[in-house]
Amino acid sequence: MVLDKLGSSLKGILKKIAKAGLVDKKLIEELIKEIQKALLYADVNVKLVFELTKNIKERALNEKPPSGITQREYLINIVYEELVRFLGEEKKELNLKSKNSKVMLVGLYGSGKTTTIAKLGKFYQNRGKKVCFLVLDVHRPAAIDQLEQLGKKLKIKVFSDRKEKDPVKIYEEFKKELEKFDLVLIDTAGRDALSKDLIKEIELLNKEIKPDERLLIISADIGQAAEKQAKQFHDSVNITGVIATKMDGTGKAGGALVACSVSGAPIKFIGVGEKVDDLEEFNPKGFVGRLLGMGDLEALLEKAKIAIDEETAEDLGKKFLKGEFNFLDLYEQMQVMKKLGPISKVLDMIPGMGNVDIPKEMLEGQEEKLVKWKYIMQSMTKEELEDPDLLSSTRIERIAKGSGCTTKEVRELLKQYRQAKKLMKLMKGKDPSKLMKKFKGKIPGF
Repeated sequence: MVLDKLGSSLKGILKKIAKAGLVDKKLIEELIKEIQKALLYADVNVKLVFELTKNIKERALNEKPPSGITQREYLINIVYEELVRFLGEEKKELNLKSKNSKVMLVGLYGSGKTTTIAKLGKFYQNRGKKVCFLVLDVHRPAAIDQLEQLGKKLKIKVFSDRKEKDPVKIYEEFKKELEKFDLVLIDTAGRDALSKDLIKEIELLNKEIKPDERLLIISADIGQAAEKQAKQFHDSVNITGVIATKMDGTGKAGGALVACSVSGAPIKFIGVGEKVDDLEEFNPKGFVGRLLGMGDLEALLEKAKIAIDEETAEDLGKKFLKGEFNFLDLYEQMQVMKKLGPISKVLDMIPGMGNVDIPKEMLEGQEEKLVKWKYIMQSMTKEELEDPDLLSSTRIERIAKGSGCTTKEVRELLKQYRQAKKLMKLMKGKDPSKLMKKFKGKIPGF
């Protein structure tokens, strides 16, 4: 997951609190030192680290837990609340209220601006918006090539002019056509540094286009330097938000996140991988929940909404309640899991699962199994998929040969199916909403 090292350290601290026999001043001071160490390792600004831990310490020593909550539970809640406050508290969504919303992306070279436009396009396309790209980077011909390739792949219209070198004139050229779209994502030129030329160009475009959002794209690997960059852009062109990219590949990401949070420009999205789907709305509550192993139900449900359509969900839900289940349903569930992303990322979003020490090798093994099981099921007949009990030894041997797998792997899938079916029978006729109520109130922020 994002910020693996910081997450592991913070989870370890919470486990120490949970196991503590007595919450006293000595324990609190010990925990404060460990939190400081974890945050400094994640490249968070020293002054901000001491400000955060001072607040945690004061609250832990002076506040009394409400009735029904132990001192240990309340201390964990204090750590959670202060980290959320530290990262901006509430989720800040894009302002896309107009029928023809325009979002202009700005940033320096190498920040991942062009790739982020494609990710944003896919994100809002999945939410029913008619999206287009407008290329106003007149200094880098490769930007046009890149967006045209990405646009073709995503089936998103791209507007560009390779001959014109004035970005304002390019906008004027396509202005009428852009009005046909719900959302216009605008790529602008980058520089090696925030120069006067770049500021002037962005200011002219801002005045002409009047975008609903001006988003600064910052690479998380610059760490604490993100604060200076965010403030410079904010002072120059009044940016409305930040998208932090490359959150998955650097130990400095913690520094970048906190730096942006205090710059006056809220973080609205984070890039969590290289794929076009690896973009998430930044929700401090859910993000901290994942760091601490408490999960992020909101993000998981959002992913699930995109991964499975309403009709399929309703159909699977009916079968679930009736206790009906066959290989076709298992295959459907596997397809949904694939769309949700890597198993490790999904587990981080499930409350309580983030604290379970599952070896990385085991998770990777599960990913491989899903691929093999898909081939096995594709080698079955329609009758076998609908009635797995038909699978005799000779049928298993045939399926193994057809899928390029071993008979042991086919039997392992059959065992998985029978376990899932057994679970379905246990759940038959029960109200899922009553089961979900068990989570209520147990997870801070939910």
